[in-house]
Amino acid sequence: MWNWHLASAPTIGVRLYMSIEEAVLEKLRQLPLAKQQELLDFAEFLYQKIMVKSSLSSVKGLCADLKVDITEEEIAEARKEMWGNFPRDIL
Repeated sequence: MWNWHLASAPTIGVRLYMSIEEAVLEKLRQLPLAKQQELLDFAEFLYQKIMVKSSLSSVKGLCADLKVDITEEEIAEARKEMWGNFPRDIL
């Protein structure tokens, strides 16, 4: 999906249409190297932020960094052990 914005072309004073990607690249090229690195760091921060948010939406994502591999069978067995003696007349 492209978002289009108006950006001015400084040399000719004409308004051109460009994508966000093109506008960011144009600004990036105008920055000194140290500021380019800051921009890269910020982009990586934003990327990590959305990756963490999406991985927290599932149990598998929550445990991903623990390097634990649990199968469906192990989960079913644990449920049986936990709930096997649960009185059914309460429900």
